[in-house]
Amino acid sequence: MRMKEMVRRTGVHERLLRYYEQQGLVTPDRLPSGYRIYGESDVETVRRIRCLLAAGLPTALIAQVLPCIRADDELLVSTCPDLLAQLRREGERITRAIEDLQASRAILDTIITAAPSGGAGTLRPPQPAGAEAS
Repeated sequence: MRMKEMVRRTGVHERLLRYYEQQGLVTPDRLPSGYRIYGESDVETVRRIRCLLAAGLPTALIAQVLPCIRADDELLVSTCPDLLAQLRREGERITRAIEDLQASRAILDTIITAAPSGGAGTLRPPQPAGAEAS
């Protein structure tokens, strides 16, 4: 399938597909005219790339992970055990990021809850030392 069909099937912009190719994540065939031709397996590969990016993995790690994943009854099964330690570290990093976001959300919720019911204009930035409050 040509680029436009790939865009339609995956929802991924042409620019991103070119970037994925540049990063070695997908390798479409080329016609003598230079046009890219994608296969059915490329559709699934792009979906996996999107999922791994959404999970917070960098493209360099995704390039290592993709060849080590195979579809097995619609489950992704790791076939490269040496990557598991790196993936576990990424999982731990994501967990820390989630915890940080949850703490930030709790602070935000506290500030919102403490605001008067009108909520307008009651929070002021801290004043420098010696400055008079207006």
